[in-house]
Amino acid sequence: MSDKFMSTAEAVDKFIHDGDQIALGGFTINRNPMSLAREIVRQHKKDLYLVVHSHGQALELLIGAGCVKRLELAYGGVARFAPTGQRFKKAFLEKSIEVEDYTNYQMTLRFMAGAMGLPFIATTSGLQTDVVKVSGFSPATRKQEGVPDEKLTVIKNPIDPESGDVVILPPLNPDVTLLHAQYAGDEGTIRMEGLSFADIEQAKAAKHVLVSCEHVVPEEMLRREPDRNCLPPFLVDAIIPTPYGAHPTGCYMFYDYDPTHLNLFKQMARDDAMFQQYLDEWVMPLATQEEYLDKVGASSLVRIKANPFIGYAPGMDRS
Repeated sequence: MSDKFMSTAEAVDKFIHDGDQIALGGFTINRNPMSLAREIVRQHKKDLYLVVHSHGQALELLIGAGCVKRLELAYGGVARFAPTGQRFKKAFLEKSIEVEDYTNYQMTLRFMAGAMGLPFIATTSGLQTDVVKVSGFSPATRKQEGVPDEKLTVIKNPIDPESGDVVILPPLNPDVTLLHAQYAGDEGTIRMEGLSFADIEQAKAAKHVLVSCEHVVPEEMLRREPDRNCLPPFLVDAIIPTPYGAHPTGCYMFYDYDPTHLNLFKQMARDDAMFQQYLDEWVMPLATQEEYLDKVGASSLVRIKANPFIGYAPGMDRS
């Protein structure tokens, strides 16, 4: 088996450092790298510079735990449980984090530009909106290492000036991208089932890639249908076998999101003292995924188990 396989604690300790720019894979309540996020909190990583497109639970946890200094995003929320993330909103209003916003399309293009090694990428997305007109980062922040000199630039189309303006966006090349996937081959190939969101672009753009996964399978199994594979071994630095590693968010074909836990988080995230209680109960003392799953409970895990033919849990009470 590849030497890329390691524990969550080993991967976070080895690859994530204070001040790093971190991309989070997944989308709102789908396939968040939650086990990795909880370990980042346990190891007290700080001053992280997060770059995401539309993100939710892991973003909320890291911001709430005080791990984040700076954030570039298109959306931060936990779907219907918190259409705007509560810890994100609180940190933004209190100015304890710096925030710059783009459209979803723009963020995906920026990861794509980073993956292709481009100095910039052009689009018409966002013209005539405040996303283009207003910058969230201060001039002082813009002077700091790793921060683009400009949020974006609007210029005349250099190929066809008569066609109008285009938005020029800076690329993203995160220090580390964190993903959760359904499968990893025993030699390091990664397969994500269902929607991949911007995960593939985030991985290709990053200096290092950490992937937690539901199941490790023989490489030959993945090679039978190579068109379904997402990342080759040489792009991945660490693979962490982690059943239910996206919980309480969902993982298509394995389990649905957990409405009971997300409602609990919603209640506890509203208040600083209660959120600290959440960390003290659900994050800090649970050093392994096995301990975390024991606390979640077998009955809860059975309730969210996905139907293997449709990929989610039909009939689950989502209230």
